[in-house]
Amino acid sequence: MMFTFSMYRAYVVLITFYLFVGLSLSAQFQYNSLVWADEFDRPGLPDTSKWSYDRGNGCPKLCGWGNNEPQFYTSNRKENARVVNGELIIEAHKENYEGAPYTSARLSTRQKGDWAYGRIVVRALMPNGRGTWPAIWMLPTENKYGNWPKSGEIDIAETVGYQKDTLHQTIHTDLYNGMYRTQRTKLIPLPGHGSGFHEYAIEWSEDRFDYYLDGTKTFTFSKEASDTRKWPFDQPFHLLLNMAIGGDFGGKKGIDDSIFPVQMRVDYVRIYK
Repeated sequence: MMFTFSMYRAYVVLITFYLFVGLSLSAQFQYNSLVWADEFDRPGLPDTSKWSYDRGNGCPKLCGWGNNEPQFYTSNRKENARVVNGELIIEAHKENYEGAPYTSARLSTRQKGDWAYGRIVVRALMPNGRGTWPAIWMLPTENKYGNWPKSGEIDIAETVGYQKDTLHQTIHTDLYNGMYRTQRTKLIPLPGHGSGFHEYAIEWSEDRFDYYLDGTKTFTFSKEASDTRKWPFDQPFHLLLNMAIGGDFGGKKGIDDSIFPVQMRVDYVRIYK
């Protein structure tokens, strides 16, 4: 049979179509294997098979971490972290506790959920209120390249109460970090974030991060070189959920004591590979 030009054109169109569909499906299902999740369907304290507590105050001189926040992060205390009606509640109080004027909670998946690469998805309600500093973020589990910021930090979502309509999505490394004001960051308009849930996500591959808000890509950070000062993200990281009060970032405009108690609410956490 003679292979005519019209047949050739139809063949090219068909191959192009299948390539397009194949690429689309590949992108759509790139992270389709759920490897870790918490739907918060068991009331009470957070599931200890998935979460641990970072306990202490927010002063790095005393506990080795923190950003000079005045709260005390408690452990196994329902007043500060509990599961109710299918949600994780992290709740900050104005109260004297272990010498601190506020309490809150900082939960971590370290050694219970550690991943290199994948899609990390968290649906949460970040509170308003001057002095609040809730965060969904990741730290390296073993600090392969040294202590912060040398081994990196991945901030999936942060808000501060004095910026009521702004979401921060940020990457920190040895060369790009908040100490030098060189961090790679994106500020996203988020009107009324204190009154509704949003889905915050990243897709982390060997050479880039893609950030998302409610399914829309907002920010990309790409690997520039094989230089761990710029890209230390070839090692397992764990997830943290916390609500700081005040501190170097959250407390720039002071703390409004009339807002307490104040809650950060999390609907689900899902990790895909």
